[in-house]
Amino acid sequence: MSTAAAATTTRPGAVLADLLPASRTRDIALVAGGAVLTGIAAQISVPVPGSPVPVTGQTFAALLVGTALGARRGMAALAVYALAGVAGMPWFAEGTSGYGMPSFGYIIGMLLAATVVGALARRGADRSVLRTAGAMVLGSAVIYAVGVPYLALATGMTLGQAVAAGLTPFLIGDALKAALAMGALPAAWKLIGRRG
Repeated sequence: MSTAAAATTTRPGAVLADLLPASRTRDIALVAGGAVLTGIAAQISVPVPGSPVPVTGQTFAALLVGTALGARRGMAALAVYALAGVAGMPWFAEGTSGYGMPSFGYIIGMLLAATVVGALARRGADRSVLRTAGAMVLGSAVIYAVGVPYLALATGMTLGQAVAAGLTPFLIGDALKAALAMGALPAAWKLIGRRG
């Protein structure tokens, strides 16, 4: 790759997906791939005692998809994931589908979070460890801001009970996922910069 091409592909405003040759086929494949990745990650599921919400790889996948694809493609990927799951595709956590489960609010939150972190990635939030950490924390906050109140409404819990069942048990796992993203995303950009 020439120096001019490398400068173009790693310019501010680009996300990792922009490094692939632009085409409608690319965008469709990225959106479908993001939905599938999220569905596969949702199957990594560990029940949490006392909570109707399991620990999954789904939130990490949603944030990674949003960051790597950018706001529009990330939102589209999570919308495909959500709509296919509502239509009966058994790829929500623990192989479930539909919108009646108490954890469905987290899926809506993931769609919004993918959009937010994708917009931040376009502003370079995935290119340094600290900025990536900030984007992941904000994305996780968006997921919980929708998921926890939905959990309370769907189950009849008080907001405090929903926080105890649907937020507190997940904080350590979220910190580990953020740490993984903090290492992976900036490293990917550095690798690309060296190749260019």
